[in-house]
Amino acid sequence: MRLEGYLPNQKDSPERPAKDSPANAAEFRVIGVPRRRVDARAKVTGQTRFADDIFLPRMAHCKLLRSPHPHARIRKIDTSRALAHPGVYLVLTGKDLPIEYGILPVSQDEQALCLDHVRHVGDPVAAVIAREELTAFEALDLIDVDYEILATISDSEEALATPEPRIHEYGEEGNIHKRVALEFGDVEKSFAEADEIFEDIFFYQGSTHLPIEQHAAVATKDPDGKLTIWSSTQTPHYLHRALAKVLQMPPAHVRVSATPNGGGFGGKSDPFNHEIVVAKAALLLDRPVKICLTREEVFYCHRGRHPVLMKFKTGVKKDGAITGMHLQTLIDGGGYGSYGVASTFYTGALQTTTYHIPRYRFQGCRTFTNKPPCGPKRGHGTVQPRFGQEVQLDKIAEKLKLDPADLRLRIVESPNTVTANYLRLSTVNLSECIRRVVKTSDWKEKFRKLPEGRGVGLACSAYLTGAGLAIYWNKMPQSGVQLKLDRGGGVAIFCGATEIGQGSDDVLAGIVAEVLGIDTFDIRLFTGDTDLGPVDLGSYSSRVTIMAGNAALQAAERARELLAEAVAVRLEVPKERLRFAEKSVFDSAAPEKRVPFHEAVCLAEARFGTIGTVGSYTPPKSPALYKGGGVGPSPTYSYTAAVVEVRPRHRPRSQPSPRPRSSRGQRLHGPRRSPHGRTGIPPSSQKALPRPGAQISFHAGIQEPHFARHARRRHRVGRGT
Repeated sequence: MRLEGYLPNQKDSPERPAKDSPANAAEFRVIGVPRRRVDARAKVTGQTRFADDIFLPRMAHCKLLRSPHPHARIRKIDTSRALAHPGVYLVLTGKDLPIEYGILPVSQDEQALCLDHVRHVGDPVAAVIAREELTAFEALDLIDVDYEILATISDSEEALATPEPRIHEYGEEGNIHKRVALEFGDVEKSFAEADEIFEDIFFYQGSTHLPIEQHAAVATKDPDGKLTIWSSTQTPHYLHRALAKVLQMPPAHVRVSATPNGGGFGGKSDPFNHEIVVAKAALLLDRPVKICLTREEVFYCHRGRHPVLMKFKTGVKKDGAITGMHLQTLIDGGGYGSYGVASTFYTGALQTTTYHIPRYRFQGCRTFTNKPPCGPKRGHGTVQPRFGQEVQLDKIAEKLKLDPADLRLRIVESPNTVTANYLRLSTVNLSECIRRVVKTSDWKEKFRKLPEGRGVGLACSAYLTGAGLAIYWNKMPQSGVQLKLDRGGGVAIFCGATEIGQGSDDVLAGIVAEVLGIDTFDIRLFTGDTDLGPVDLGSYSSRVTIMAGNAALQAAERARELLAEAVAVRLEVPKERLRFAEKSVFDSAAPEKRVPFHEAVCLAEARFGTIGTVGSYTPPKSPALYKGGGVGPSPTYSYTAAVVEVRPRHRPRSQPSPRPRSSRGQRLHGPRRSPHGRTGIPPSSQKALPRPGAQISFHAGIQEPHFARHARRRHRVGRGT
């Protein structure tokens, strides 16, 4: 089941009207039509309940004692003084939660509280649960920890040169977590056929997410002795699995409810130690336990974009055609595995999706270092090499005396093809994206023609629209939806997808409303709850619209079929002539013959019994059958091109320079001033910062995914390179 019949095939319909034309407006009544989002009122009136808004009777508060050292052995932990502190209910250490967990089956290397080894500053070693949050803070100072300091490994190059001490006992060898070597075609032959060879080294420093909402969780033991946890997680299903494993509980006795996220961006996609700690504490105390991380602690959770050192070797013909590419990446993974094995493959997976690269070699290496663990921040390892590839293309264009836009247009990959590394592409409208941004930015009039200090740059990108495989391999659907239709005309949607601010609840409601001819206001959504809805793997990799959306579409079509059959009998017309719109079901040949939607539900219930339907979605099989081929395949890919213009803005002489803001960070025990002064930036790095007052103009063109099969989704401009 796909979105056929509702979203026209862009490839097969070249004369399709523009999105804002009257002809297109008549195509849909809900999808693409301006309307209020289903969660808009709650958010603008402050009624949305985020995890930190949850307060329960008898609720205790949890705080974590974190390591001040980047690398150390734990000799001894003495919690007696903390336990004796007034208002303290419980103190936990690693001995209480010894079972390891992790998001990937191959990287089960984390403990909720470190048992004997800390791997980065901020690694939690103990937890205090107290009557009040301030009391828990105070008790942290009463825990005595004896550490044996170990050598610190600060970056990936040092990790290669320092096999001992090992940060983890598993991995390839020493402090190497994962090595990858793949070759598709004879790359050395491709270099021999090239007119020019370009070799460049790039380094991406890494970054973190900084969502507005800090991580938070509340856990409680229900009257039946089962666990319920509310958390600001993007992946309730995977958190559910981790809790059941670490707490050694039957999965059926664990309920995870993903609260609306105040931003995630991949930073809330792992199961986290604080979630497991409050769950354990709630079970032991038989009372609700809550934790909300400080802003500093969010940085310790991290899971941000990996620092990557990368080397590109690319062969090209005189006309710019690429003959082959060899990409090497050295990845700084931080202290734990997280999504790192997948991220290692991703640093080399998508180079072939934008431009035609007939022969391709990729070598990747992820290392452990004594820093907070990196993870799947927006782009999941694909953004860093995209930066290097796009910069190298500009260098190639300069050497070949080609316009960078023209070069890219010459080498764009063809649609409906399989790449050198066996990724199946459907629509590839990157050329149209490039042409649009070139036109709207006046690129031809500005490139190499602006005065000194001003310039324009062009870059392109591509990304998944949902990963083709689940994190743990299985043959089950990646997303499911259940619908319940009631006699009053209301529809309830149950789905495991998580609303993280991207609008997924609104997408599901819009699809169902479109199919059944009702208003989104007539729909109630129950999402992100492992007890209420079928499994959805989570809100990551731009997957929810295509996967949960297709599941919702299938469930809605099945419900419509039941209603149509019952109404056809009442109206004595063929069911093929029935249309669903304006909260009615009517005969398209005689629109006056109709029944209200709620009456249609009653007719169907009288004929078939209670009306409930299900839908699910499983991505198509990938042609990539080699080891590592599970990373990169997607049902379809989205494309983007952007032109940025930079021009200095000169401040009048009489206007004083703005004072740099203080970089005070929130600590566990109060504020801390940056060791580098007011700016918080080391002097060696300040030289590389943009000059104050620089203005940037941004033009972007974005190709939406395959219209024939997948629901239209809204893309945020600026996600790309």
